[in-house]
Amino acid sequence: MRTPVVLGASLLLALPTASCSLLGDDGDPQATADMLAAALSAKDLADVPFTGARPDEEFTAVVDGLGDSGAKVDADVGDVEDDNTTASLTWTWDLGGAQWKYDATAHLTRVDDEWKVVWAPSLVEPSLKDGEELSLDTLQAKRGEILAGDKEPIVTDRDVLKLGLDKTKIKKSQVASSAKAIANALDIDQAAYVKRAEAAGDKAFVEALVMRAEDARTQLDASYEEIPGAVSLGSQMPLAPTRTFAAPLLGTVGPVTAEIVKKSKGRLAPGDTAGLSGLQARYDEKLAGQHGIQVEAVNATGEERELFSQDPEDGEPLELTLDIDLQTKAEQVLADTKPASAIVVLDPQTGRVLAAASGPGGNGQNTATAARYAPGSTFKVVTALALLRNGLTPQSMVDCSATVVVDGKTFKNYDDYPSSSLGKVTLGEAFAQSCNTALIDERDKLGTDDLTEAAAALGLGVDHDLGFPAYFGQVPPASGETEKAADQIGQGKVLASPLAMAAVAASVRSGRTVLPSLITGHKVSQEAPKKPLTNDEATQLRALMRSVVTEGSGRFLADIPGEVGAKTGTAEYGTAKGGKLPTHTWMLGTTDKFAVAVFVEIGESGSQTAGPLLEQMLR
Repeated sequence: MRTPVVLGASLLLALPTASCSLLGDDGDPQATADMLAAALSAKDLADVPFTGARPDEEFTAVVDGLGDSGAKVDADVGDVEDDNTTASLTWTWDLGGAQWKYDATAHLTRVDDEWKVVWAPSLVEPSLKDGEELSLDTLQAKRGEILAGDKEPIVTDRDVLKLGLDKTKIKKSQVASSAKAIANALDIDQAAYVKRAEAAGDKAFVEALVMRAEDARTQLDASYEEIPGAVSLGSQMPLAPTRTFAAPLLGTVGPVTAEIVKKSKGRLAPGDTAGLSGLQARYDEKLAGQHGIQVEAVNATGEERELFSQDPEDGEPLELTLDIDLQTKAEQVLADTKPASAIVVLDPQTGRVLAAASGPGGNGQNTATAARYAPGSTFKVVTALALLRNGLTPQSMVDCSATVVVDGKTFKNYDDYPSSSLGKVTLGEAFAQSCNTALIDERDKLGTDDLTEAAAALGLGVDHDLGFPAYFGQVPPASGETEKAADQIGQGKVLASPLAMAAVAASVRSGRTVLPSLITGHKVSQEAPKKPLTNDEATQLRALMRSVVTEGSGRFLADIPGEVGAKTGTAEYGTAKGGKLPTHTWMLGTTDKFAVAVFVEIGESGSQTAGPLLEQMLR
């Protein structure tokens, strides 16, 4: 077993130069160059032999300004002359999406039969001089605008004031008192702001609040400018026309969290800004574009010299179908409504969402398109369609009694139901006056899936990805007679959003199943209903909704020009207070141009609470 070892030793004696190269020992400059390349890639020079003093700290200082950016370094040694040679180093930096590639040179010398590296900053970057360090800056891309249906910008750069403390304008002993005064003037967390101000550098601007320029002119107390060190810096930010404009739908943009950075899979880094909610979050990659990169050499006096740059790519616009005037009007109508509320306006011919306003009582929630509530008597549009499909007509006689009992549960009409419309009435009158008992009493005419299929024909209960948060509602088959009775009048397990009920109204008006759309260019494959809406059915439903205005619970809309259709709705929920259950209130309205759904989470009735809001929109 020893013979091969002896033979190998003989070869080593005979061919010393070749053996050093093959085995990669200290006699081979390529081995040392490869070790250097690997160490530079790892940003750790601890195992690399250098001539003179070790450069570990100097190397760290040179590359530290590139942050977490990584490099791959390859080395190729040239000819050896008098115990000296050079290694060509090919650097390839990954700078967060940009690639910076160049060649540098390392000098190697043989000392006591060991090849060592001669340190110089130029082996990191060929033009670097002693005392210079690398610095990486992000070149911000311009965020894409969000546009309305007529291409008018909704979210675009608007003037703002950045308010805060400029520490260069005060003494160190004044920092805490000034920060406290600024926090009080701007009504922000005092302790947190003082802590940030004290921790910031001596030359820092410590931002406290950003305000729209027009808001600052009217809301900022004049005493703010008298606080030592308090400043207001003009800037621009991508903002909607007003602070509340479609806010729950559009969402916000702000500093990224650690969780967002992780989910971005390298696209975002700490310190970046991105969409945090709503459409701004869902379409962030499209809107944000691609930031640019700039690498500079910075000397001890702060002078900068550009080494590499990649220009930013501005974000693309996101076009919506919203009508700015209608959205603004809807929000104005809801401005004083204290409970959660919403108004959704659709174009019944195209399904375009013209307004999707969520009232201030929702505390920032997207009530308009994503909320889930029992639709109450607005669902009688669906029930009426199911009954028409099972042999009834608007002229069919039905029994509108004061109460009806189903499996021991008593159902009644709303409190101020007109007594003149009790007894034997036509289906048209029962619909116009919104008689609960009449529709419940006709439940035996409907099969297990009839309500579900009628709802689908009107755009309710069938999910689609519309490119924004949208709840289409549910109309599951009833599990018993009591639940079936409740379902007939939009309670039980029936749920809908204001968007879904606006689609019901639009489907009636247009005579086909309307699928709402908000994002221009977002392709959706509409699932055809099992039993599509027919022209005859739509004509009868339009007549029923018209009767609500001409002779029923929506008569206050009768003087609005054109053929206005409507349906009121009230849905009991929760726990009784003072012997009475609280109620959700709804109202649907249609004209040639608009299909509107109005919702208020807590109210008296559809006609009394939601009705005046609908009237304001239609007028």
